[in-house]
Parts: sequence; structure tokens; C-alpha cells
Amino acid sequence: MMPALELIRRDLRLAWRQGTDVAMVIAFFVLTVVLFPFGVGPEPNILARIGPGILWVTALLAAMLSLDRLFQADHDDGSLEQLVLSSPALPAMVLAKCLAHWLTTGLPLAVVAPILAILLNLGADGFVVLVGSLLLGTPVLSLLGAVGAALTLGARRAGVLVALLVLPLTIPVLIFGVGAIDAALADLSSRPHFLLLGALLAAALPLCPWAAAAALRQALE
Repeated sequence: MMPALELIRRDLRLAWRQGTDVAMVIAFFVLTVVLFPFGVGPEPNILARIGPGILWVTALLAAMLSLDRLFQADHDDGSLEQLVLSSPALPAMVLAKCLAHWLTTGLPLAVVAPILAILLNLGADGFVVLVGSLLLGTPVLSLLGAVGAALTLGARRAGVLVALLVLPLTIPVLIFGVGAIDAALADLSSRPHFLLLGALLAAALPLCPWAAAAALRQALE
């Protein structure tokens, strides 16, 4: 447990010290959402109708930006090999890196999303559901991204490969995340969508770190 906590602290210190990945993710999210009213027009009803989909798709793409570097820095300096060889609980280490990635990408996206929802004329009833769905859905993106990053470790154009591998797997998360917001805006219950997002997270928590750990061992052989 202590090595995993130390790994989270180290990754968080590096992320905040450099700051580029966090700033890039937030800037991409903000700028892309801001462009939509210019592209589809300022009609409030249209923006309110497509707002949940815009926010979720943009958040998904923003979270993908730094996935290819999830293990790359550790691979370049040799620490990843030491981690694989010395740690008997490699899946726990992978889970720790996923948590650090989510804290520097998914959590900031969930914090910024309500501000952008105002720009898209999203109803106030959907704000809490928007944040809740992102808090449940973005960890799944980080976990799935860890598998893609491990499979493409050391490959050329790794960022494109990760996107091709991970994006199809994120479709259920996207559907249920947007569905929860649409249900809240239509005065319906969002509980079924949250339960499905929770089920996806519960399945990804044990499976994705194990799969990513196996891919890392294979990549370093």
C-alpha cells in the first residue's frame, strides 16, 4: 500500500511541477467547447439540446491527450523496468498511476464542466448530474487508457494508437454519461444511468490494472 501511495505522490508532484499536461487538458476542453456555439450558432435551444453530448465528447477527447505518456516517462528513465521487476503487486502500481492520472485530468474536467455548461445554456437541473456522471465516468477512461498505453508502449505514433484502441471501448461510458444528463433535464430519474456507470467502474477497477500489468510485462520482455 505504501509504495502505491508514494507512486501517486510522485506522479502528482511531477504533474503539478511541470503543469503542461494539466494545462493542455483543461485548455483543450475549454477551447473546444467554446468553439461549438460559433459552429452551430447561438440558438439557446439547440445548444441546450446538444450540450450534454458536447461536454461529454470533449471531456473524453481531452482525457485522451495525455494517455500515451502514462507510462512513457517511466519507460524512458528506466524506472518502469525497476517497478515491474521489483513489485510483486504490479496491478496495484498500475492502479495508483491511473488514480494519479485521473486526479490531474478527470477531476479538473469535472470541476470546469459546470462553467462551460452555462455557455451551452444547459439547464441548472443538469449541473449536479453532469459533475456526478463525469466523476463516475472519467475514472473508467483512465483505466481503459492505461491498458491502451501499456499495449502501445514504445511504439511509434503511440498517441494515435491509444486513441484507436481506447475510443471504441469508451462508447458505453459516453452513452450512459450523456443519458444521465438528458434524463435529469427531462425530469426523469438518472439513477439507472448512474448505476450502469458504477457497474462499468466496478468492472474496470480490477480488470484494467491486471490487463495493463500483463501488457507492461510483455512490452519489457
